[in-house]
Amino acid sequence: MPIYEYRCASCAFQKEYLQKVNSAPLTDCPECGAATFNKMLTAAGFQLKGSGWYATDFKGGGKPAAKEEAKEESAAGCAAGPCAACQPAAT
Repeated sequence: MPIYEYRCASCAFQKEYLQKVNSAPLTDCPECGAATFNKMLTAAGFQLKGSGWYATDFKGGGKPAAKEEAKEESAAGCAAGPCAACQPAAT
């Protein structure tokens, strides 16, 4: 379902609403009650629901964060001076 943004021309109240595509647009402002509540032209917004690829592959984002932490740890170790990982092996 798309997310539509509305704004009142009378009181400047602004809010997003989750509506079906075929639903009638809202006209009455919930804040002041005037019939000047208009749909704004904004970037498309939507919600992903269910247990598809988004929920299983990208929603958690756990794997990239773990890689980032490992990079930060190795960089922090080198910041104090040469570490065992940075020194060449003794021959």
